[in-house]
Parts: sequence; structure tokens; C-alpha cells
Amino acid sequence: MQGGAVVGHTAPRATVLLNGAPATQASANGWFVIGFDRDAPPPALITVETADGSASHQATIAPGTFDIQRIDGLAQDQVAPSDPALLARIAAEGARKSVGFASRQDADWFRTGFIWPVQATRRSSSFGGQRILNGEAKRPHYGVDLAAPVGTPVVAPAAGVVSFAETGLHFEGGLILIDHGQGLITAYLHLSRIDVAAGQSVTQGQLIGAVGKEGRATGPHLCWRMKWRDQNLDPSLMVGLPQPRA
Repeated sequence: MQGGAVVGHTAPRATVLLNGAPATQASANGWFVIGFDRDAPPPALITVETADGSASHQATIAPGTFDIQRIDGLAQDQVAPSDPALLARIAAEGARKSVGFASRQDADWFRTGFIWPVQATRRSSSFGGQRILNGEAKRPHYGVDLAAPVGTPVVAPAAGVVSFAETGLHFEGGLILIDHGQGLITAYLHLSRIDVAAGQSVTQGQLIGAVGKEGRATGPHLCWRMKWRDQNLDPSLMVGLPQPRA
């Protein structure tokens, strides 16, 4: 479905195409992942090519159901920043984050599935909802918000390598990015504490930080996000995903 992903197994290092265009390459063990954006169109022809031939699978991407999310009481510089110095800071932070999102670990840690990164009291918002901030329509919310008290432990939902870890960002506060292989990146926003560093390997269930309310937030929660290349995914759909058989 929109915001979802497929995990597959084929020949090692096979070329994987989506709708005829190169999408990724299978790992040395033959595993691959492909993500489908919130607004992905229905047709999804997945093809693998090897020196011995090719095979295809035709899938249809089901439409997602997205709500409207209204958040009021935010500071204006969190909704529509205008100060030149702040805009320069946001641009510099964006450039550093882009490096983290561009990580492409030659690995397949995603194949074992994901667990929840925090024991939340409730899910305060879902993936893909249209956001209206202080009455101003913004782009969709590409995360799952998990409400929990400040200081609640946050763990890695799957193994990977930390590609970004910084505190004090204007929008995100404390932010961690983890590459789970082939550019499948998870993000953890508004953290009050960060316990890992860029370049560090993490295992599933390892402590990486703590819930906070830093950056653009009106209360304590973890905003959990996932991207595959430039596609925005719903990370909750990966929780409990059964491991495909080789």
C-alpha cells in the first residue's frame, strides 16, 4: 500500500527494477527492499535481472487513508520562518541531514523486521496526514508520533549504522538517522538525549536516546520516520513484518 515496502530475496547482486527503471541491487545474500511513497501510483512491476535471465512480479499499490491534523499554538518561526539568520541555520542543518539521508550501506539488516522504538502510551498521530499548523496548510506529516514522557528510552527497531546524530536542530531538536541497508533510513525526532554517534553500528533493541519535546513539538513524543531513497514510508507497517524465506 502507499507508504509501504516490499522485502524480497533473489540471486546475490541481482539488479532490481521498478516499473522498468533500475531501483536497487540485491545484497551479497540476495536480499532487497523497495519502498512506495505516500503518493505512489497503483502499478508496481518488480523485475529482477541476473546473468541467467529475469523474472517479474506485478503488484498493485493500494491507496492509503490519511487524516487531517491540526496543530495550533506553535511559535511562528516554527511554522513560517523569515529571519535571514534562522533561514541560513535551517539551510545548513538541511545540508547536513541530506548527507545522512544519502547513506547507502551495502547491507540487508532490514530483512529481520522491525520492533517499536519506544513503548508509547498512545499513537498521537499517524503517517501521511495533511498538517495544518496555526491555520496554515503544510505538507503531509511523514512520521508516526508516539506519545511518551520525556526521558522514555528509545531503542533501535532494527540493526543498522547511524548516519546522523545531532542535538539542537531547529525543527527536529535531537535527531538520529539509522541506515538499515540499501538506503532504508529511519529517523527519530525531538529527542531529549542522544546516546549514539554517526558511524556507529547498532543492534535491534539497543538504546539510542530518549524521548523529548525539542524543536517543533507541542508535547513530549517520538516522531518516527522512514525513507527509502527519496520515498516517504510509514515505519509502523514494518513492525512485525514476517521475514521472507530465502
